[in-house]
Order: sequence, then structure tokens, then C-alpha cells
Amino acid sequence: MKIFLLGFMGAGKSFWGKQLADQYHLPFYDLDEVIVQDEEMAVSDIFATKGEEYFRRKESNLLRELSKQDKFLISCGGGTPCLQENIDLMNERGTTIWIHPSIQVMTERLLRKKSKRPLIADMPDEEVPDFIEMKLSERRPFYEQAQIIIDQDDISLDTFAEKLANA
Repeated sequence: MKIFLLGFMGAGKSFWGKQLADQYHLPFYDLDEVIVQDEEMAVSDIFATKGEEYFRRKESNLLRELSKQDKFLISCGGGTPCLQENIDLMNERGTTIWIHPSIQVMTERLLRKKSKRPLIADMPDEEVPDFIEMKLSERRPFYEQAQIIIDQDDISLDTFAEKLANA
């Protein structure tokens, strides 16, 4: 089984990725964490010192390498599928799942760990929902190419199992 979890920051990709990897006995990779280990610096530091373009290139290269394995679950960064070659690669090599909770749920989650999110760290709290909506509208054409879409706030492992069985 080869699974890619997609979605905006705060969608729950890392949380559900760990749960699903355990459930299906798959090696789990949080793409952001893999980059942090490889670069030996936090994502926010990579953005600040090397720039977003460098980060996105690194992300695409690691995605290509990790997805060559026989089985895996990769929790992608929110921007990972937003290069056409990335979403095409993921759809060719495995099953893509877009986790798409409400903006309200993502806002609540992001505000709890705002300092760890370089794109919103310095943003006033009240601007976060509008930012999510704006970025989500930019990314939606890529996310919508996922093979499975879970667009509810209340999900469980059973939700994933059912969607994967029907895919």
C-alpha cells in the first residue's frame, strides 16, 4: 500500500498519517520532518535562510525518492501537491487522500501552534481564517486531483478504511 496524505496546514495529515501507518503497518514519513532532519534546521529557519523556493525543491526531491519504496505512508506538506509534477507523481505512484476539514477547525488547530508555522507565525490571529481561505483557493485545483477526498470534520480510522476500500 502506498498512501499520500494531502491537505492544508492544520488539516490533520501528521496525526492521521501516524495512525494509518500503524493501522496498515506502513513506514511513515512526515515530509516536513524528513526535510528538517536532512537540513538539520527547523522549517521556519529553512524558509528564513534559504527561502521557500529552496524548500519546495528539496521537498519535491525527497518526495520522488521516498515514493520509490514498495510501501509507505507519506504525510505531505500543505504546498507539496501544488507543483503539477508532484501531484501527478503521487497519483501515479500511490493513493492520494485530501484531508479537507472546515476552515474553522483548521484555524483552531493552527492558532494553538502558530509559532511553528512560518507562513502565519507573525500574522494577527484574526487574519488567519482569511489567509487559510485565500491559500486554500489557490491550492484547491491541486488538492482536488486527489483520488480520495475526506471533507468532514469528524473522521476516524474507519473513515479512512472505508474510503480506501471503495477507492
